[in-house]
Amino acid sequence: MAQRYGGEFSPGGQPKGKTPPPRRPFDGQEPARSAGRVNFLFLAPLPLAIRAFFQPPTEMALTLVAFGLLIGSAWLTREGVVAHQAYDARKIARRPALPRKLFGTVLMGAGLALVGFAGGSVLNAVIYGALGAGLHLAAFGPDPMRNKSAEGIDEFQTDRVARAVGEAEKHLNVMRDTVGRIRNRQIEARLDQFIATARDMFRTVEDDPRDLTSARKYLGVYLLGARDATTKFVDIHLRDPHSGALNDYENLLDDLEANFAAKTRQFLNDDRSDLDVEIEVLRERLAREGVRTED
Repeated sequence: MAQRYGGEFSPGGQPKGKTPPPRRPFDGQEPARSAGRVNFLFLAPLPLAIRAFFQPPTEMALTLVAFGLLIGSAWLTREGVVAHQAYDARKIARRPALPRKLFGTVLMGAGLALVGFAGGSVLNAVIYGALGAGLHLAAFGPDPMRNKSAEGIDEFQTDRVARAVGEAEKHLNVMRDTVGRIRNRQIEARLDQFIATARDMFRTVEDDPRDLTSARKYLGVYLLGARDATTKFVDIHLRDPHSGALNDYENLLDDLEANFAAKTRQFLNDDRSDLDVEIEVLRERLAREGVRTED
């Protein structure tokens, strides 16, 4: 397979001793702290599915319904934890449209209440339901209930940035899921490196929503095109792994990453220029007030 090389004096090459370290897709993000507890929710109801077939028909039906409710609770809770993690990772974010963890808590209480009721006791149903819902809420907490915005930014700008970044994240997730179909760790790692670079731009735009106008085509048009190109690449590669599509796709990721990184640096340089102007204006005001500053 052909491999792209670059040196110190090649186009886009890095000077010796200044090669940037490899990027990771979750730079700046923390792993979900409750992932193990969520996985346990899928395992805990399994004994009910086995026990149900050794019970009378009525109790079996109630137990199987309870099993379904508990699995539904686990699924909603997992999706809620993922959504909460994405919310925490962003400086500007909208609250989830659906409070998944809250619905997971309700299903947990209903499922355990049915387990208690299947045993023939209403008191047990109440105790199991209340205890299960309370422990679930204590273990996973509530969903975010309000939009998150940066200090000094109005709600309109916050909503615009949150929508744009949310759509861009969807494109990146589709790209990762699509590339996962070919089970090639090398290209998955290369895509993850580009995703980390793209998320640098997301965080920069969140820091200064004024950059959104210039970044909109990157977050929308370019990522949409990259998503479509990823789908076509995977389809071609699955039909013919030796077609050369893999090398072309790697070159595409190289170009995308270089452009996203350059645009992000431009945003940061513009922010620095704005800071220099504000500092100079402040010095002039201080000078007019008779306060002298040393350079």
